Amino acid sequence: MPSKQDVHIDKILTNMSVKYVQDASAYIAGKVFPMVPVSKQSGKFFKYAKEDWFRDDASKRAMGTESVGGDYEIEQDFYYAERYAFHKNVYDEERANSDDPLSPDADATAFVTDKLLLNKENNWAREFFVSGKWGTDVDGAESSGAGQAAYWDDYDASDPIKDISDYSTVIAEVTGKQPNTLVIGRRVYNALKNHPDILDRIIYSQKGVVTADLIAELFDVERILVANAIQNVANKGQEAQMQYILGNNALLCYTAGSPGLRTASAGYTFTWTGLMGSAAWGGRINRIPNPLLGIGTERIEAEVCYDMKIVAPDMGVFFNNIVQGV
Repeated sequence: MPSKQDVHIDKILTNMSVKYVQDASAYIAGKVFPMVPVSKQSGKFFKYAKEDWFRDDASKRAMGTESVGGDYEIEQDFYYAERYAFHKNVYDEERANSDDPLSPDADATAFVTDKLLLNKENNWAREFFVSGKWGTDVDGAESSGAGQAAYWDDYDASDPIKDISDYSTVIAEVTGKQPNTLVIGRRVYNALKNHPDILDRIIYSQKGVVTADLIAELFDVERILVANAIQNVANKGQEAQMQYILGNNALLCYTAGSPGLRTASAGYTFTWTGLMGSAAWGGRINRIPNPLLGIGTERIEAEVCYDMKIVAPDMGVFFNNIVQGV
């Protein structure tokens, strides 16, 4: 086994991995919540109790008397940036026999980075794209009612424009923040861009073509994030079973453009940049000699450290199975 001294944190491959992350448009897990770079793997942060800030406590003040005063509560919460890793061995024979445009080290870097992006997307989906996590849950149904909305791909019964407007008001009324982000699975996007109500509203737009940006403008949100990432859920050696990672759901929420003091957000992603050689997204690429598998063999290992956390659940509305799909 190589010692710690043998492990080389490869800056060039790390930079290549960072570029790959930035270009991976299919994944949304790193885009929903703002990233908070942290120097320590674990730590605490503070949350103000919103009730104290939105209560009307001020009153008239008579001459010679004290003003009415008050205070606000502060809660503590904690993060812990878990470490995730994946590797691929690169053999000396591969380098010697590779022809352009193949590049074993670059290909291995892209491969291990994509594995971590795929894993992060799944982690985000399991933690945040499910019922029971947010302030309000809405189930797709045959007709709209209490806690239900007609399936958005049932064009006769549904009214997604009204649904988003109504539940945006729900968030704004309890938080003072107008939701600015809608995260949707690919099938949900397909249903929306073909919905007659939406087509009627934007058919005469300048572009004349339904896009996520136009739907966002119609829904009065700043952005719509369409989850296009897919995965193979079959085991190695079995016939591939490809499917979208994020299902037939939607999440309406408010997220801050960037982290800051006294800055509200539905969630934050804490990335541990204090680990030697880590980039802003909390990742690094290690090059590890592995001569037991042959002279010149090296292990290209990607490692990332993060903790994705819901900070304000009342800033989110989750639409569960909002389309029936196929």
